[in-house]
Amino acid sequence: MDPTSTDAIAAEAARAAIQAVKASGVVVRVDPGAFQGILERIEAPMVVTATSGVFRTNYQYLVSYKGLIFYSESREPLTLASGIEVVNAEEMYVPE
Repeated sequence: MDPTSTDAIAAEAARAAIQAVKASGVVVRVDPGAFQGILERIEAPMVVTATSGVFRTNYQYLVSYKGLIFYSESREPLTLASGIEVVNAEEMYVPE
């Protein structure tokens, strides 16, 4: 991937946000319905997604809103509106 491409820049921004979250430990875990509700409040959201799991796939979602990082996990993929910018991460670490 070209390091100056929009996707590369967005991915780097997502990595930086995740590193900041790991450093501060501030993550708000919400259920998938609440996560969708938060997305509806954001004018131009960028959602970081990843999958995890060995025997069963878990879909992970991360978005920033009003200075907080919201995280959700679902057994089924969420339907994201067409205007949402999505960054697919190789993996996502969320502090316990």
